[in-house]
Amino acid sequence: MSLLAPTLEAFFTERLASQRRASPRTVIAYRDTFRLLLGFAQRTVGKAPYRLDLADLDAPLIGAFLDHLERERANSVRTRNARLAAIHSLYRYASLRHPEHAALIARVIAIPSKRYERAIVSFLTGEEIGALLRSPDRTGWIGRRDHALLLLAIQTGLRVSELIGVRVSDVVLTAGPHVRCEGKGRKHRCTPLTSETVAVLREWLRERRGGPDDPLFPTRRGRPLSPDAVAWLLSKHTAAAARECRSLALKRVTPHVLRHTSAMLLRQAGIDLSVIALWLGHEGIESTQIYLHADLAVKERALARTAPIGTPPGRYRAPDALLAFLEGL
Repeated sequence: MSLLAPTLEAFFTERLASQRRASPRTVIAYRDTFRLLLGFAQRTVGKAPYRLDLADLDAPLIGAFLDHLERERANSVRTRNARLAAIHSLYRYASLRHPEHAALIARVIAIPSKRYERAIVSFLTGEEIGALLRSPDRTGWIGRRDHALLLLAIQTGLRVSELIGVRVSDVVLTAGPHVRCEGKGRKHRCTPLTSETVAVLREWLRERRGGPDDPLFPTRRGRPLSPDAVAWLLSKHTAAAARECRSLALKRVTPHVLRHTSAMLLRQAGIDLSVIALWLGHEGIESTQIYLHADLAVKERALARTAPIGTPPGRYRAPDALLAFLEGL
């Protein structure tokens, strides 16, 4: 067995599981990265994964792997950077165990993340929200579930992982109605609910009849919905709503777009960015700045306060005594 295999195993069992207590989603993301990397290295070097050494996975091979992700697997730059972050984490751990490979490890860690264009966030307008919420057929159980799920997602801005993780006991509909969830970094937060959402969830819970630890939005068999299932049902209802609201046909509506929509509704209501950051469970206000860039109304108000080009500076003064009198009334 080479140096790589025991180091990689210890990275998952010691570093991620014991030292960092990484979430299951992080472990899965890292696992997928190294499955792809080892498969690429096997095809490139000609060794079985268990026979690979750290020297086989040098900076040129890692660079070729990153290019392979973009060109052949058609991954986005953000996905490429996420894979590189996992590789950097492994090599920083390996630097403590294998100082004899310090130069090789340093060259891999020096591979930079790639810059990418940040598009303006996509969100739904009031008309599009209404069409989407009217789309589910509420004469059936599935339609009522989907309607409650979409309404909760738009009103609270929960991530899809948080949404499918909500249990029956996490919904409080008495005084101070709110929903509890566990977000990124194992951070718990409570999000208040509007009267409309409370009414819909009260009816849904009465029909749901689940135990405290059961998922709020289950499949027909009572299991939690998967992220793919939520994306599929959202795509289905968006396509149906597009027949009523044509602008939806021009948008790619994902669960994260519903999260953006919630943030933009708060922003358009004049809520401060720091409060929106707390609402969404952001680590800092920097992640919330994207909604300020997307809020065209803010820019229009700023434009309205500026003087037209060519206007001389200074306060306006009436050119005539009579006009000055009238201006002063």
